[in-house]
Amino acid sequence: MKRVIMMLSLFLLNSVAHSNELDNLITSSTALVNQIDRGIKLAGAGYAYANTGGALTNGSLAGTAHINTAQLDAYNAALGSMSDYQAYGNVQELLETKAAEEFGLMNAAVEEFTEVVVDMIAVVEVAEIAAEAETPDDKAEVQEYVVENEAALTITQDQVETYNQSLDDIEEHGNNASAFLGVAANEEAVAFLQQGAEDNNADPDLGTLTFSQDQQWVKLSHNGTNNASAVYLNGQQGSFDMNFYLSEAEWLAAGAESELYLTGPTALGYKCFMFEEDCDS
Repeated sequence: MKRVIMMLSLFLLNSVAHSNELDNLITSSTALVNQIDRGIKLAGAGYAYANTGGALTNGSLAGTAHINTAQLDAYNAALGSMSDYQAYGNVQELLETKAAEEFGLMNAAVEEFTEVVVDMIAVVEVAEIAAEAETPDDKAEVQEYVVENEAALTITQDQVETYNQSLDDIEEHGNNASAFLGVAANEEAVAFLQQGAEDNNADPDLGTLTFSQDQQWVKLSHNGTNNASAVYLNGQQGSFDMNFYLSEAEWLAAGAESELYLTGPTALGYKCFMFEEDCDS
């Protein structure tokens, strides 16, 4: 599959070329080093032969090791431009760091979710005893229990809002963490994003790394430019064979095997979860 290199212009239609200060410094300093190296060789030979005699140059060999004005100016200009240079950083480390941050936020959301579920745990008991009531006497007992404990069994709007928001947060931060970590594990995708930073003379750590659910990509916006590099996560061109999206059925099946679910009240039942009673062996 042909790779599509996507350079996004966020505000301008045409990207602006950025000089590579480090490359200029390497080129200009290497040119001087080569001349100095040649000069040392010439001087060394001259010193040695002057002490032994019988060896001459053509009289202009020293000039081949001279440092000319253009070389000097190029080197000094490269030194001066390094104040504008931004190191390219390490995209993989950035991805892993962002994944860890999002995982921490997801953990906080899971804790909040767990706490509010425990606060609302009585609804599990109500559902169980209501479903198990078969005879008129059983149903009368359910009625009596609910009436006597209505205040404790009632779920508040605040609890519902906390429950809903924490679920949304878990999905958002979990997706972010999984997207960043998944891209970090793909060498080609990391190399592409790294090259994008180098091409834009930008430090990834100073840029903005985001996951877009709408666009289904991880995007690195380059600081100091209006450009960005992005990789898709849905298997289409530009995804580097990454297709992270699961169906609802696949997601719920994985959830049914998770520790959070298997140790929760709906899987264990109210009495088992709360009192470790009537647990299946």
